[in-house]
Amino acid sequence: MAIFSKSNVPQFSVDVYQNEFLPEGGREVHAIATVTSTGGGTIGSAVSAPHLYSAGQGPDAAVAIMVDCSGSMDYPPTKMRGARDATAAAIDALRDGVRFAVIGGTHVAKEVYPGGGRLAVADPTTREQAKQALRGLSAGGGTAIGTWLRLADRLLASADVAATAVRHGILLTDGRNEHESPEDLRAALDSCAGRFTCDARGVGTDWEVKEVTGIASALLGTADIVADPAGLSADFTRMMEAAMGKEVADVSLRLWTPVGVEIQFVKQVAPTVEDLTGRRTEAGPRAGDYPTGSWGDESRDYHICVRVPGADLGQEMLAARVSLVVPQGDGTPQTLSQGLVRAVWTDDMAASTSINPQVAHYTGQAELAHVIQQGLDARKSGDLDGATAKLGRAVQLAAASGNADTAKLLSKVVDVVDAAEGTVRLKAKVAEADEMTLETRSTKTVRVKKQS
Repeated sequence: MAIFSKSNVPQFSVDVYQNEFLPEGGREVHAIATVTSTGGGTIGSAVSAPHLYSAGQGPDAAVAIMVDCSGSMDYPPTKMRGARDATAAAIDALRDGVRFAVIGGTHVAKEVYPGGGRLAVADPTTREQAKQALRGLSAGGGTAIGTWLRLADRLLASADVAATAVRHGILLTDGRNEHESPEDLRAALDSCAGRFTCDARGVGTDWEVKEVTGIASALLGTADIVADPAGLSADFTRMMEAAMGKEVADVSLRLWTPVGVEIQFVKQVAPTVEDLTGRRTEAGPRAGDYPTGSWGDESRDYHICVRVPGADLGQEMLAARVSLVVPQGDGTPQTLSQGLVRAVWTDDMAASTSINPQVAHYTGQAELAHVIQQGLDARKSGDLDGATAKLGRAVQLAAASGNADTAKLLSKVVDVVDAAEGTVRLKAKVAEADEMTLETRSTKTVRVKKQS
């Protein structure tokens, strides 16, 4: 384990958990890299008392709040009212000195505040002005989320925003993205990826889960459902507080491998499952960077699998080096921490066949997310036998791993006969909000249980 420390920024550490022993002929090496950042010194004051936090003391940050103003937001009227109140609550949670903008989204994107292609600087005056501007928001028009994201990107790329600033978006929608093609939305996401992170929320039950989770996935943010508009203000406050706690932007997981080693996959596995394999950018000879977004005081786990060349018994090798890197002001990368993945060939069967507890746990959590999605897709397509089998397996995995939150969500979609065996019956009637909540939160994982 290596640690990076600097005044007023978090200390980063990487701990690698693996069974490094391979049998004769063994080629596949699995490891869990736990990345932790602690002690930044700003997150507590930023979150608990943002207005007491002097401008310029905290990490540079810029935030764009995108609010759905399409016609469907008026049905029921509580949605539009809830969205205005929630945005006001998020503005109240902004730290002094943070640059921000509010965007109204329909089939086009409109600057609600401050306007003129600019960002406002948060202080008591601009917060009040922004909340006054929200009163003019009304519902009408269609939905083209790609236009909202592109406007947010332009604003967050303002010359006034420092190159190392934390750039963050919050996006709320209540409907399907019906006024642009899926290809247009994908192009917008591809354009914005790596430029800012974005949390996405669906309010009510008339939106498309895969669209909202796809936005959050592409932009390394969180996704969730707020079925009742009354819950929006609390959710927006939590999101903004989390955003204000981010202190280091554009952190990448860098994987260096020796000659002959092939990377099979790189996945974030906690707090959510996110496959990063296809997001690699080359970073020099035999090294590649995988984006992780912005960090505050937090811990995340990554599952790395590599295929090593064959070797004789008794030999050992460095299978991979895992580093955390961040660009500095001049664009050159700075290493924050690193850990090593090893491979050792042995004829000790007990050593080589043992599965590391962290690897086993997160392999199960990734399967849990996958079978929930498969089960819900099967249910929607009318394949009830397939749905029962997949969701039964999900119940079994959730019970075995102690994922109580997911188990609770599953129990609203199936009647559990025997959790340990995965025996379930599909419920005849399922509330749409319950099904959407399970699908939206299916990738949330639990950490490995502490060994007593």
